Amino acid sequence: MDERIYEHAEVLVDWSARIEAGDDVVVSVGEGAHDLAVAVAGALGERGANVVTTYASEEVQRAYLRAHDGEFELPEHELALYEAADSVLFLGGTRNTAATADVPTETRQAYGRATEAVREARMNTDWVSTVHPTRAMAQQAGMSYEEYADFVYDAILRDWEELADEMANMKEVLDEGSEVRLVKEDTDLTMSIEGRTAVNSGASVVYDSHNLPSGEVFTAPVEDAVEGEVFFDVPMTLEGQRVENVHLTFEGGEVVDFSAEQGEDALAGILDTDEGARRLGELGIGMNRGIDRFTNSILFDEKMGDTVHLAVGRAYDACLPEGVEGNQSAVHVDMITDMSEDSVIEVDGEVIQRNGTFRWEDGF
Repeated sequence: MDERIYEHAEVLVDWSARIEAGDDVVVSVGEGAHDLAVAVAGALGERGANVVTTYASEEVQRAYLRAHDGEFELPEHELALYEAADSVLFLGGTRNTAATADVPTETRQAYGRATEAVREARMNTDWVSTVHPTRAMAQQAGMSYEEYADFVYDAILRDWEELADEMANMKEVLDEGSEVRLVKEDTDLTMSIEGRTAVNSGASVVYDSHNLPSGEVFTAPVEDAVEGEVFFDVPMTLEGQRVENVHLTFEGGEVVDFSAEQGEDALAGILDTDEGARRLGELGIGMNRGIDRFTNSILFDEKMGDTVHLAVGRAYDACLPEGVEGNQSAVHVDMITDMSEDSVIEVDGEVIQRNGTFRWEDGF
């Protein structure tokens, strides 16, 4: 195999998940991630972990959801698996990025509500999500497979400790701040972050960071204190459907109006999942300069320098004060806006980033 696959596995197991001897680990293997799974299994065996593997296929999921009558029950056996796990490693690698596009919205929503406890149990572990390059993902990114593989490993195989030190600047700003304002064309949005804790997402559970690659600093806006409008100009795939040029309007923290030039039905399905799906669960600021282009993959696109992403739905506990529940929802869906031109990020009235350049970077 490509030697970089083994390097990827080492980074995932040692730096990101911090696996130790005796840890109970669930490895969720995407249908195109077999090679990475082999490398990860070997690394876990060397470290003396206890491993269970599961198969995560979008086509299998589509078959199940389309055949079901829609009256889903909580899968207690799956819940028990994650409640007993120390770590969960998600190895993404789809063969068809639109495999679930024809699953009815109502079915998705019902399944999401029924399995919310399972997701909560997974998130209570030291979970990490990563991706193995596949030809389908390369095609979605508009790249050859070889070019896409180079892109993936450039984003993943880097000095994470050095990047975490740089991102500490942004965490300090957000931790000390009370209000964030985003301004660009068709965007003027303010949100309170009073009392919230920012996460320095340095691709390791030690930082409360659960993605590889990572390279963002994120926090949870106060759910009833978001006002204004925001335009998301980076295309994305939601529930197997391409969504472009999303516009959201917030009043009192809630989405009161929305539109999309493409994929508006998919967007509506997300926002109608439950009450919390119309409120923000995350503000994330991308800082990974190793990601230099959009590829229609949220795992990469939201980490790219010069971007900001906002997620409707569930807030992460790591950002919340003790005893504060934060926004609750069965969904957490990120949307991205490009801040590289004619834009500013302000914290408490002070410009922190202008046209994609942070105040501590050359050229600010």
